[in-house]
Amino acid sequence: MALPTYADPLERAWYYAYLVICTLIFIFLIAPILVIIPLSFNAEPYFTFTGKMLALDPEGYSLRWYDALVTVGMQAPQAPRDASWWGDMWQNASWVKAAKNSVIIGFWATILSTCLGTLAALGLSRPEMPYRRLIMAVLISPMIVPIIIVATGMFFFYSNPCAILGTECGRLTSTYTGVVLAHAALGIPFVIITVTATLSGFDQSLIRAAASLGASPSTTFFRVIMPLILPGVISGA
Repeated sequence: MALPTYADPLERAWYYAYLVICTLIFIFLIAPILVIIPLSFNAEPYFTFTGKMLALDPEGYSLRWYDALVTVGMQAPQAPRDASWWGDMWQNASWVKAAKNSVIIGFWATILSTCLGTLAALGLSRPEMPYRRLIMAVLISPMIVPIIIVATGMFFFYSNPCAILGTECGRLTSTYTGVVLAHAALGIPFVIITVTATLSGFDQSLIRAAASLGASPSTTFFRVIMPLILPGVISGA
């Protein structure tokens, strides 16, 4: 936000002091990363700046740690780096598998939590919804409860979800379905909060107007409600 031309000297001093404070906070937060980046090119097995590095000697720098990271889990890391080597990396490298899992789980958890959170927010925004405050408190509880407690509870539940019924069900632990459901449960509160904030200024008479013109509930949602709450949905996602 630009400083207005009519600002007095005190306001100008506070404006520049505010910028300096924000800059110092940013440097404080980013400094550990700025230190780690050059250290990652260290040719020696020491987590410190060596004399050669400080002297900017090319022999003091190396990509050995990046090479070690890439080749972890590969069947033939020392093979010639041709098409088969890249195929081995894509299929077996540990960091590639982790990245694939992150993309898959993140994508489906985002889709699921966005859909369920949007539906929940639409229901909670209706004035005739009973026990709105209680339901809202339950739905956003994953944001309040410590994550380790949520993770432990989900682990034991997913290990045997039908134990309470005295039957044996398939385990959801260590599966894409289980991890996606767990992440979706943690993501739903964020969607509910953002979409609910968007719906706070939504004119409910638009829904009645669409119904009076013959629009079905699905048509009303996709043609009237969704375009208006889309910023909140995208923000929550």
